[in-house]
Amino acid sequence: MRSFLYIFSALAVVALGFWAYRENYTTQEAMREVRDLHREIGTAHERLQVLRAEWAYLNRPDRLRDLAELNFERLRLLPLMPDAFGKVAQIAYPAAPLFPITNPIEVSSDNDPAEEDQP
Repeated sequence: MRSFLYIFSALAVVALGFWAYRENYTTQEAMREVRDLHREIGTAHERLQVLRAEWAYLNRPDRLRDLAELNFERLRLLPLMPDAFGKVAQIAYPAAPLFPITNPIEVSSDNDPAEEDQP
């Protein structure tokens, strides 16, 4: 019986060692993937910053004004001027629709509680 326990204990130690070995390599692989993902995220952030800088450069007002002037015959774009904008008071909002009263309710003041309270 004692030899069976020794053999079982030795097999359990070997099995646990094998499990720990596999978990160690699985963890290292996961850590490698996380590092690669962080690197990709950093690269994507750098690309995004470059694209934002290019967008800001291409949307400069003076550049857009020059492009509008160069392509006026084709696009018929006019430059933006302060007087091109209207005021809120100039906007004609539609009137709210008035619905007809179909089921009128008569209100009577015969049982007015305010009258009962008076002496």
